[in-house]
Amino acid sequence: MDIDIILEADVGPQQFAELAVKAENLGVRAIWSSNYHQNYDAFLVMAPAALATSKIKLAALAVSPWEMHPLKMANALLTLNEISNGRAAVALSGGGGVLGACGWKINSQQKEPWPLKDPIMLNRYPERRVAGVREGIEVIKTARSGKLAYSYDGEIFQITRPFVMDWAKATDPLVYGCCSGPMMVRMGGRVADGIQLSDFTVAMMPEAMENLEKGWALRDDKPEDFRIGNFWAWHMKDDIKVAMYEARRELIWRGAIAGRYKDEIRPFCHDETEVELVVDNFMNLLKAYWTRTGVIDNIPDDLSERLVKGMASTGDMSSMEEELERFDQFAKSGLTELSIRLFDDPMDGLNKIGEHVMPRYS
Repeated sequence: MDIDIILEADVGPQQFAELAVKAENLGVRAIWSSNYHQNYDAFLVMAPAALATSKIKLAALAVSPWEMHPLKMANALLTLNEISNGRAAVALSGGGGVLGACGWKINSQQKEPWPLKDPIMLNRYPERRVAGVREGIEVIKTARSGKLAYSYDGEIFQITRPFVMDWAKATDPLVYGCCSGPMMVRMGGRVADGIQLSDFTVAMMPEAMENLEKGWALRDDKPEDFRIGNFWAWHMKDDIKVAMYEARRELIWRGAIAGRYKDEIRPFCHDETEVELVVDNFMNLLKAYWTRTGVIDNIPDDLSERLVKGMASTGDMSSMEEELERFDQFAKSGLTELSIRLFDDPMDGLNKIGEHVMPRYS
């Protein structure tokens, strides 16, 4: 299993390059830029890193075809691929905060995936997300092959003029799907070069692999090196209080998945009352993030501690071996890479990964 690094979207171009150089020297496979509506452009931010490094892959996630048409995504990806001499990648998603910021409305016939009837979380997704991501992946793969000569006539996305970008074909850029739901995982297995799961615990991996196998069974050209990654939050600090603050502050983004997949949080709750308590306090989880306090109203500290330790790497250095044992289980589950998401002080987090994690997985 390889180790990837995912950076916060507020990391600027120069700092990104510094972290990329450090990560490359440590043997990290890829460094991913996060795509948010209020921060740096996920592709442009990596340009200095592309010039400062020579081996590490440079990748953007998660980019939705409804926020950036697949044709323009292909432009950006192939440009970055040429700057980096064949080391670019992108992961396409069906949703995300950018769509909410852009005011996308949900189809009235689509089942609401969120547990709360709140205006912040409702009305944010376009319809037919699985099909849209599939078409986006198909467009980019066709463009990189040089075969998008005339048009693409999809059900959701259309291209009516030839794509004749003259780019240096050093190595094809990788195209992932950000896939967590069963249908999305199967689709990713069927058409993508790889998938990125989101906050999957070890216990969730068998079902994901089963769905991936179903997707692979529908394709004739399964890559020999199909990539299976998993976004995994890293809150390992020297001070346990600092670790718990950061993990509680960011718990909403673990909880966002748990809102759709209660089975993820159930192992860390004592009973169904606690499961429902987490779901019912979704907005308090969001408040802890937006206020940057890490204080989660109405959820007891012992419950939030169980959640952040169960759904992320959270602790001080005394618990590092326990985390490495969990990573070993991820490797056995079928992951080809664990994509570790850094938050505050990313260089410190990267140094800790270099000291403790990379010797085990390089």
